[in-house]
Parts: sequence; C-alpha cells; structure tokens
Amino acid sequence: MKLTQLIQQGAAQLDQAKVAFGHGTLNAHDEATWLILWQLQMPLDTEVANETTVDASQVAACQNLIQQRIATRKPAAYLTQEAWLQGIPFYVDERSIVPRSFIAELIAEGAFDGWLKESSHQFLDLCTGNGSLAVICAMAYPDVSVVGADISEDALEVAKINVAKHALQDRVKLVQSDGLKNVPGAFDCIVCNPPYVCQASMNALPKEFLAEPELALAGGEDGMDFVRQLFNDLPNHMNLEAILVLEIGNEREHFETAFPTLEAVWLETSAGEDQVLLLTREALLKFKP
Repeated sequence: MKLTQLIQQGAAQLDQAKVAFGHGTLNAHDEATWLILWQLQMPLDTEVANETTVDASQVAACQNLIQQRIATRKPAAYLTQEAWLQGIPFYVDERSIVPRSFIAELIAEGAFDGWLKESSHQFLDLCTGNGSLAVICAMAYPDVSVVGADISEDALEVAKINVAKHALQDRVKLVQSDGLKNVPGAFDCIVCNPPYVCQASMNALPKEFLAEPELALAGGEDGMDFVRQLFNDLPNHMNLEAILVLEIGNEREHFETAFPTLEAVWLETSAGEDQVLLLTREALLKFKP
C-alpha cells in the first residue's frame, strides 16, 4: 500500500469514528499522519510522497494504532508518549496533561520581552505539568534559572524526564507545591497555565480531554478558583518589576467578570487575544477584590 493511501484511510476512519482533536493536531488527516509516521519510525516532518510504499506488516501495525486511538479515545500523544511544542519534543503520559499552551509560542516570539529587564533572571513555571514551559523558558533565556512547580507528584515525575531529556538539570528546579505554598523565593517572570476550565465546559468535554488528569483542568464553577487564590498569594512572590503571564483559554468572560477592575494586557496568540494575559506586580497590588 502507498503511504498516502494508508494516511487517507486512517483519516477517514478517524473522521467516521468522530474522535476529538486538540492535543497537537486539529483534524483527522494531521492526526493520521502523526500516528502513522510515528509507527513507521519516520520523522514527523517527512514529506509524504505518493511513491512511498508500506509493506503488509507495517500497514497492519499502523491500522492497529489507528484502531487503538478510536477504541480508547486517548489523545495520540498518550499512545506515542511524545508531544511537540514549538518544535521541541517532550515525553508525555497519562500522569500529566498533553502540553499545548499558547504561552509557548509567546515565549518563542519574544512577545513579552518588552516587560522583562536585564536583571530578570528568576523564572517560575507554575502548574508546570510535564515541564514543557519550564524547559522552553530555559531554552529561550539562557541566562535565567527556572523553578517548575506543580501540585501533582506524578506530573513532576514526567517533568523530571523532560528536564533530563533536554539536559537542563542545572537550570530547572522542580518543586511539589499546592499553588505557591512550597515555592521558595521571589521571581521576575511567572508563567502559568493553571486549571481554568469552568464546570459547564468540564461537563461537555470529549473523552480525549477526560483522559487527562482532571486536577490539571477543572477550575471550579467559573474556572477561576485557582486564579483567585493565586492573585492573593502572588505579590509576595514577585520581585519589584515582575510580570505574570497567565493562560485562561476560553474563559475570558469569566475572568473579566471575576476581576473587573484588574488592569490586564491581553497578548495576541495564534488563537486570538482571548487566551493569554499579562499582569504586572503593580497591577496586582492596585487590584481590590
């Protein structure tokens, strides 16, 4: 069978089964391509050509993986135990959510560099999950030290794998902490992709998202439970001109209802200006709940 035919067949099966996407791909063709190239041990940036032939045993293995994706409804990243963010590979399994934060693209683009100072050397990745944003921060800013904190010891075990995978043990420290409770010191830049999904959205999530740890997703009735506590605790963990870069996904309306007087700067991402916001320490200190 030709590789292109195999991918088309897999995509049709995924479409027919009505699987949900959003963990690295947005459509059936891209998902089938990812799974099949991974199974064939071919680079994911392989130019798929009509003349590439796949033998019978390889076809069977690829078809089995597509059927596993359909039957389990697990995100493809859990089946391959690999996810990519800004072209950087990360190990992932069911102990942490699949990395997909828009903060990663903002770091890569230098979108908030204008708020950083030459003295901005202490970074915190709060709710680090598999450690991807901590790793990307360390890669993008070679002169900074990063603390990656998470409440989940399981997630931190995954993060430990990724810190070692990218040889950043000297610059990325991992800390188990419920919010900021066990996080030492103060920081110049804090990035945070917290649990922010409101209850109504949690109730409507496809099975693929329910395969992820609920602890990393659910943010209470309006999605802002974690954020409220964070804003109470955060100023004491921020240096004088520090910033917070916070992802809240599709919950901007709930955010603005919960914090109507907070002076937030909304940052442009590939998904628009509603996903990620920036707050200065000054804005947090002026904010009155």
